[in-house]
Amino acid sequence: MALVPGAEPWSIDGDEVGILVLHGFTGSPKSVTPWAQELGEQGWTVRVPRLPGHGTTWQEMNRTTWQDWYAEVDRHLRELQGRSSHVFVMGLSMGGSLTLRLAEEHGDAITGIVLVNPAVHSERPDRFLLPFLQKFVPSFPGISNDIAKPDQDEGAYTKIPLKAAHSLSHLWKLVKTDIAKVTQPLLLFRSAQDHVVEPSNAEFVLSHVSSTDVAEVVLMDSFHVATLDYDAAVIVRDSIAFVRRLIA
Repeated sequence: MALVPGAEPWSIDGDEVGILVLHGFTGSPKSVTPWAQELGEQGWTVRVPRLPGHGTTWQEMNRTTWQDWYAEVDRHLRELQGRSSHVFVMGLSMGGSLTLRLAEEHGDAITGIVLVNPAVHSERPDRFLLPFLQKFVPSFPGISNDIAKPDQDEGAYTKIPLKAAHSLSHLWKLVKTDIAKVTQPLLLFRSAQDHVVEPSNAEFVLSHVSSTDVAEVVLMDSFHVATLDYDAAVIVRDSIAFVRRLIA
């Protein structure tokens, strides 16, 4: 099946610092590859997988579940663990949800995590109808390209596949149930204006993780897909500094 332009996975082999970078729901590697490439320029080993059902068609995504997405990121994490002395996981939006789940499951085998506008729930009024609607309605209008900077494209679908969205809600429930298992150093970026993920998501994460090394950076000039927005350089700069501090 043909891929959305720019949705190809990306990777580079470097030294014994391994970094896994994860894109968001209905998105693609295109949204995080520029960030990952900056990390790769530091000489580190970086992986940007394309999550199953993403970067093709929303209909294809409706045939996948959170277990498929998690299995893919877990596979890449284990590959990095096999070759790296330090492993970091970084994620945008649902990529942040998956990052948190990996942190819960892998413990101190992960050196640190970086989250950009992570999602662990939704405040959309129609969320209560999702278990019913997903049986009869294939999709809703999309939530892609929430970016303040002009002429940016994250390579996401124009529709929300509802079966996949319903599965995502099950991932969120697990992440929130086990959130206290997150003990790793944590750097969280939150956009002051985000039209996709509500501020209560970051608030929940920051107030419920067990990590003692925690920092929050508020991005004043970016919307949800901050990795392609005006504050992308801030994310690059601070995430590089975060890694360097923890491997020193």
